[in-house]
Amino acid sequence: MTIMTEQEFAYLSDHVRGKLTALARRFNRVAGCDGEAEDIVQDALVTLWQLSEKGYPIRDAEALAVKITKTRCVERYRRQHIRFESIADLQVAGGFAATAGTDDMDIKTIRNYVQSDLSDSQRRLLSLRNECGLSLDEIAATTGRPKSSVKVAISTARRIMMEKLKKVK
Repeated sequence: MTIMTEQEFAYLSDHVRGKLTALARRFNRVAGCDGEAEDIVQDALVTLWQLSEKGYPIRDAEALAVKITKTRCVERYRRQHIRFESIADLQVAGGFAATAGTDDMDIKTIRNYVQSDLSDSQRRLLSLRNECGLSLDEIAATTGRPKSSVKVAISTARRIMMEKLKKVK
């Protein structure tokens, strides 16, 4: 779980490049994507190196490289399948719908009610996870807590909120 040296990274990238390229090619073929598998692999390896430089704890570099490659494949797939429609011909009224303001107030009221039994720590962890979109590893790094502790705290908070919501019905 230390930062990789350039030599270690060079060895790893030479060792796993073929496996990652085969994975990306297989994904592209199955998903019907355009794109070069080599570009995906290169992007994944750059990301792995950047994580290492930032001090991200890497236990199994090969497994992380595979995970990053899969993520990059899915990202490319999604980018290629986004449909854009022109809004030039649409008649759109200005401003926002009249209910948008009341909807926002309702959501805040419900959120405050459901989270009222949570500790400040649980609220903060939920905010980092749901509102900031951080992964469990990123939350653990940010808070200095072990990943398992973060996972348990978030799970407990969600259970408490679900029980409170069930009582509302």
